[in-house]
Formats: sequence, structure tokens, C-alpha cells
Amino acid sequence: MRHRSLLILTAVITTGALSLTACGSRDDANGGSKDSSGKTTVVIGVDAPLTGSLSALGMGIKNSVDLAVKTANKNNEVPGVEFKTEALDDQAQPSSGQANATKLVGMKEVLGVVGPLNSGVAQSMQGVFNSANLTQVSPANTGPALTLGDNWGKGEKKRPFQTYFRTATTDAIQGKFAANYLFTDAKKKKVFVVDDKQTYGAGLAAIFSAEFKRLGGTVVGTDHVTVKETDFSSTADKVKGSGADSVYFGGQYPEGGLLADQIKKAGAKIPTMGGDGMLDPQYIKASGVSNDGDLATSVGYPVEKLETAKKFIADYKAENYKDPYAAYGGYSYDAAWSIIQAVKSVVAANDNKLPEDARAKVTEAMAKVSFEGVTGKVSFDEFGDTTNKQLTVYVVKNGEFVDVKSETFQD
Repeated sequence: MRHRSLLILTAVITTGALSLTACGSRDDANGGSKDSSGKTTVVIGVDAPLTGSLSALGMGIKNSVDLAVKTANKNNEVPGVEFKTEALDDQAQPSSGQANATKLVGMKEVLGVVGPLNSGVAQSMQGVFNSANLTQVSPANTGPALTLGDNWGKGEKKRPFQTYFRTATTDAIQGKFAANYLFTDAKKKKVFVVDDKQTYGAGLAAIFSAEFKRLGGTVVGTDHVTVKETDFSSTADKVKGSGADSVYFGGQYPEGGLLADQIKKAGAKIPTMGGDGMLDPQYIKASGVSNDGDLATSVGYPVEKLETAKKFIADYKAENYKDPYAAYGGYSYDAAWSIIQAVKSVVAANDNKLPEDARAKVTEAMAKVSFEGVTGKVSFDEFGDTTNKQLTVYVVKNGEFVDVKSETFQD
């Protein structure tokens, strides 16, 4: 795990700046504490896979939150408050995520957490944060049940946890968007569907399959693979014998890249499509043959083409982070900034100081957060879901993912 030191501002607190409440100096208080500069320290936690096969995405999340914190401190976004980060590695494992959630809850200066990457990890964390009134904002979770409840597919939408928010749209949208593109735009009618049996992958594949069939397409076969597995020859042979004109994979890029590679080597020269978990250069690098023509969807529009993202991209580059911001960098920055804005609102409403019940107040304020972020308009609906329903389809061309269609999808 790599850590970057945080910029500590030592500017003199001006008149009207945040004054420290009595709770700030007590270990059992729910809020910030006073640092050597006289400012109140507020910590934004980060949970992501910082090591392991998904670390390319996790480090992008961590660094983007770090950048948001540095920007807030530099601009004195909340007078009298010095923001810091505490980044923990969940290794994409639910048990680690739950342990990290417990640790962050125990740190009284933590008033919000960005993460995790994986929907399955989020399931293990939500209850821990909710019991402590601690806001959680994921930049990457797309499992619908996290905000809509387990019976959302039956039309019964009920928000399970009031402390959970996300800046990424859900698979209820992404799966249908992918099916529409593959059937209508790519003109594929016979798809073989594979998933990795995980919360994210299996859920996305199920939503895709239902929509593809509704449109008139045929799912000619299905199969499952195991995370960290490397031999997919059995699945590849099934795909070849199925007569499929395409493959849809619900899962992440480590398995997706190897699966697509082995399908092509088996003689099935057909495109593999997946969700945002496949949109990473490592997907292409995992393959020993050309991936040209393979497809992936992702939440939002390409950050590099957004006018609102220009400063973020320039500032990220200027920080010389060793890892790219990757697929979720912009959403991670916006997630952290939404927490910062909620803290700002709570402080302003309490005579420029943190209240005793700071965590609960921040969660309440999150529901009203609204600003123009890196990825566009950032705000949340009554379930804690982002109101930004933009998605993009990418195709591999000359060894790189290139965006081919972006739109706001109407469910």
C-alpha cells in the first residue's frame, strides 16, 4: 500500500473562522479535534482495494479523494477546518471492508467515508456505518439493492440505510443500457452470458439478460467463473459451440480479460462486452490476442471530454500521483467533495462550529447537497442514488478503449 503525505495548512484563523466546541477536545466526542494550527481536524475515510488485482482502480479512488482534500484545504473551503484522509485497504474482500468500517467508526474525527469499489464489500459495511450515523459515499458501487432494497426488482423500493449514498448510477440502468446497445446498435441477436458469481457481476448479468431478451434477443447459453481463476477453456468451448454472436461478462477486468482471450483462442471470433468493472487498460493487457471490437459500458461521460473535469485532470497531473485516476477518479473526487460540502453546511448552520451530533447532521445535510462537480451535476435522490444517469459505451480500438456512444438513459 502506498500513501502520500497530506498538505497541512498553517494559515492563521481569521475572524469568523470556525471555533472549536467543547466536544472537539474529548476523546469520546462525535466530531473533529483541534490541531496545532488551531483548526479543527475533520477526517474523510477512504476504503478501496489498494493492493491486489483491483488496486489500479483502488489507488485512483484514494488519490482522487486526497486531491479533493488538498483542494479544500488550499481554498479554505470550510473556514477553520483542516481536512485529512485515512485510507484503508479492503483488498476487495467483504470481511476486510467490514473491519475497516468498524475502525473508521471508532475514529471520532471521521465525518464521512468514500468507498468502497465493490458492491459486495459495501453490503458488509453499510450496517456498521448506519449504526454510527456515519455518511458513506461510494464512487463505484452499482448494485441496485444497496439503495433500493432486496425487492427492488419486484417494484418494492425501500432504502435500507440512510447513511449510504453514491455518485455512480446503478446496474438497473447500466445493464439495460448495455443490452440496448448490443442489440440495437451492434446488431447482435445471440449472446452467451457469463458471470463471476459475485454481487456486482451476477446482478449486472441478470439485468442485462432480462433486457436483451425483452428486446427480442436470445441468450444462447450461460456459465459461471470463479474470481482469481485463470483457466476458462471450458467456458470458451461452450461459447464456441453455442453459435453465439457475442458474449456478455458480468465481472471485473482480471477475469474478463483472460476470458475474452481464451474465447478468441478457442476459435470464437466474437466480441466480449462487460460493465464498468471491465473498463481498465489491464483488461486489454491481460489478453494475448487483439481485443479490438470488445465493448464495455461505464457510468457517466468520458471525464477527459467534460469541460467540468479539466481542472481536476490538470490538478491530478500536477500532484504527480504514481497511479492514474482510472475509471472512478472523477466520481471519487465528487464523492469527497459532497462530504466536504455537507460539513460546510453543518458548520455554517451551527455558528461556525461543529455540533455535538456532527455525524448525524452531516448525513442530513448530504440529502441536500447540490453542486457542479467533476462529473457534472452532483446531487442525490430520496434513495441516496445519484441524479446523474449518464452512461457511455466504449469499444477497444487499436489496443485502447475508445468511447463510441454517450447518453442519459431513461429507465
